[in-house]
Amino acid sequence: MNNFKDLLVWQKSIDFTIKIYAELKSFPKEEIYSLTSQIKRSLISIPSNIAEGAGRGSKKEFNRFLSIALASSFELETQLIIALRLNYLRNDDSLKELTHIQNMIAKLKK
Repeated sequence: MNNFKDLLVWQKSIDFTIKIYAELKSFPKEEIYSLTSQIKRSLISIPSNIAEGAGRGSKKEFNRFLSIALASSFELETQLIIALRLNYLRNDDSLKELTHIQNMIAKLKK
């Protein structure tokens, strides 16, 4: 069993989740049950799947959960692009940070 808390990608994805949660507070109230909710689900899925995969007994299982985390990150990327185009986010720094996390997950998969 791997200690997921020691994985830098897990740590960065937790920090990123907290950062985006703070940014979501400025989203319009009418988005609370749609885009905001969807972003939160995708966000939480990334570190959660890294942790779950690390707790599995094989590298194959860990790799599968890393694939799920990566897929969730792509879903999140799409949602953040929508938020940017709706002017709910001020800049694309979050997308750059997410790309870094995606690259870390992809490298860990290898």
